[in-house]
Amino acid sequence: MDISALNGISTDFWGNKAANVSTEKTSENSFDRILDAAMNMLQETNAYENAAESAEIQYALGESVNTHDLQIAQQKANIALQYTVAVKDGVLEAYKTIMNMQI
Repeated sequence: MDISALNGISTDFWGNKAANVSTEKTSENSFDRILDAAMNMLQETNAYENAAESAEIQYALGESVNTHDLQIAQQKANIALQYTVAVKDGVLEAYKTIMNMQI
């Protein structure tokens, strides 16, 4: 999962962006780029979840007898989901911080 585009996302990052919004119109780390990275992360998480479900079905039908591959697929899906939830929580915290800023 490529997370390089999400480096630097924190409440400090969002606070600095809100303070500089009037002077900065375009940037490498624009909102569009961050949103695209988040959407890609959601798609990757969904793909891992689908792969884990497919491995479970194959194991249940007897098409696969390798429990190791099943465990790996499930763990990848679990880690991707935990990371996605952590990023979501960080974004919501940053949003709340911005909303509580006095202008």
